[in-house]
Amino acid sequence: MVKSRFAVLGTGRYGTQIALSLAKRGAEVYTFDIKPERAEGLKEDVALAITLDSTDKKALKAQNVQDMEAAVVAIGENFEATVLTTLNLIDLKIPRIIVRANDYNQHRILKSLGVKEILSPESEVAAVVTERLINPSIRGFLRLPDEYEIAEIKAPPNCCGRTLKDISLGVRYGLRLITIRREFEEEIDGKTETTEHIIGVPQPETVIRETDTLVVFGALKSVNKFLDING
Repeated sequence: MVKSRFAVLGTGRYGTQIALSLAKRGAEVYTFDIKPERAEGLKEDVALAITLDSTDKKALKAQNVQDMEAAVVAIGENFEATVLTTLNLIDLKIPRIIVRANDYNQHRILKSLGVKEILSPESEVAAVVTERLINPSIRGFLRLPDEYEIAEIKAPPNCCGRTLKDISLGVRYGLRLITIRREFEEEIDGKTETTEHIIGVPQPETVIRETDTLVVFGALKSVNKFLDING
């Protein structure tokens, strides 16, 4: 089985937590930081820890960053470096780019660059980021005691067009559906826009749509079982 390959750019405290968490899950992790002492501190724990200026696109390309499945930009102290690094990754056509933003204005700027996945370190701990990278179908989750969690899951392909009664989350997978986040087309200020709403308490006859996000309660292993069987 081929290991997932991820790049973490910026290995301060937050970036280091993400890199170590990914490595513990069996991923092949490459870290990049302009400070040599940070690379030195990680070299025993990740596949490769490199001292490198990530604002230099040629340097990134020389390290084959373009071959990674995803890249996390976790630079916290220099937003200009964050922006330039992000632009380099976009130019190198990395399939998934996840970027740290420290405030609303940074979030807005990154969104304007086309970044779809933006991290808020205050609310997204390393374990959550890791789970999102390892399993892209999990859009977010809240860890609870005793290995339980509330997870937001992209509707798996084999569930689309089927009713909740047919899928039988509880009996087959040990999961409880809390609600569904569903996309709708709405007219806003004369323009058709896609919005998302909670549909309340789902009924057994509710049919799952392709763009639905299922909010479920259960053990992580049960979530993974559900995604493996229906993915």
